[in-house]
Amino acid sequence: MAKVKPFKGIRPPKELIEMVASRPYDVLNSEEARKEAEGNEMSLYHIIKPEIDFPAGTDEHSEEVYSKAVENFCAFKEKGWLKADDREHYYIYAQTMDGRTQYGIVVAANVHDYVNGVIKKHELTRRDKEDDRMRHVKVNNANIEPVFLAFPDNPRLQEVIDKVTAGPAEYDFVAPDGFGHHFWVIDDEDLTKTVTEEFSRMPHLYIADGHHRSAAAARVGLEKAAGDPAHTGEEEYNYFMAVAFPASHLRIIDYNRVVRDLNGLTPDEFLGRVEKDFIVEEKGREIYTPETLHNFSLYLDGKWYSLTAREGRYDDSDPIGVLDVTISSDLILRDILGITDLRTDKRIDFVGGIRGLEELKRRVDSGEMAVALALYPVSMKQLMDIADTGNIMPPKTTWFEPKLRSGLVIHSLD
Repeated sequence: MAKVKPFKGIRPPKELIEMVASRPYDVLNSEEARKEAEGNEMSLYHIIKPEIDFPAGTDEHSEEVYSKAVENFCAFKEKGWLKADDREHYYIYAQTMDGRTQYGIVVAANVHDYVNGVIKKHELTRRDKEDDRMRHVKVNNANIEPVFLAFPDNPRLQEVIDKVTAGPAEYDFVAPDGFGHHFWVIDDEDLTKTVTEEFSRMPHLYIADGHHRSAAAARVGLEKAAGDPAHTGEEEYNYFMAVAFPASHLRIIDYNRVVRDLNGLTPDEFLGRVEKDFIVEEKGREIYTPETLHNFSLYLDGKWYSLTAREGRYDDSDPIGVLDVTISSDLILRDILGITDLRTDKRIDFVGGIRGLEELKRRVDSGEMAVALALYPVSMKQLMDIADTGNIMPPKTTWFEPKLRSGLVIHSLD
């Protein structure tokens, strides 16, 4: 069963939140972070992407960059840009996008739940990315950014969310990207107890986003435990910060593909090969969006096409085989275009649906790419089914939006 606890959050004073808060470290590169932080010495980018404080081109994994993160984190606390709460709390964090709001509970999740599979994952991690986040957690002795978790809907936790959010928010602002962010502190001891109890009844939590952060936090926790002769399992380093959302609140958006060439085929030859496994319908020059599971949108040579996988070309009883990313990867990318490794093949790139299908059209029309493929989004049920069966999703399957804003609260490992 899941084990969570409240924690003494380190967070900005209300009047500074919009200056401090930032996008997550992994959704933008160093130059983009440098530009966003320009003229703002309070930006969290100085801690999560400290290479921006060095000349362009500085190795972001160098020792001096990690040391700069610690220096900046200490400076933020010394200057009062970040302050620790007096006692342990849970928090409510809500996000608004396109008029729709989702509400999560900020908790300290247990490292051993991750190791033992109580917290389930659906993606593989890369060791180099784990190592980077592990070093960042270790040098700062803190989880600066949260992991994004989901849990099966729970009526009592929904009551807690409803009761707390009926009051005024501690933070309430719209970020430059247009997404709203709202944050409450749970001060009521009975509500705090309810949160702990309800999570303790859950057999599993699910990582929605943040697999590398989870793995890094677990490695740090286990390393600290091994080096602590007085270890009891209750120390703060046994926990990492997460925002846990009821599954029904979350929406996964499409994660699409663009490919540089047709593997030596002409457009007509390519479409002829596609027709063996898909019903192909030309849709003209107006953007076509996939309408249902196993329906795809293809953009080629200035035209949009609807592709519907033919019966017998997939297995609805297989949690991996039923995924549209599997169908398209096997029948189009592998069998026709010769792309066998989505992680390493330089001929393919991926475009989050937040950019819209116009971005797919633009990249093909520019000549940079030859063909684009849009997929129907994965559902939360599919994600949880895959995690429950111990399977791993193919690369670049899920895209959650909005992303968690960083800097609203930080978890110290002390």
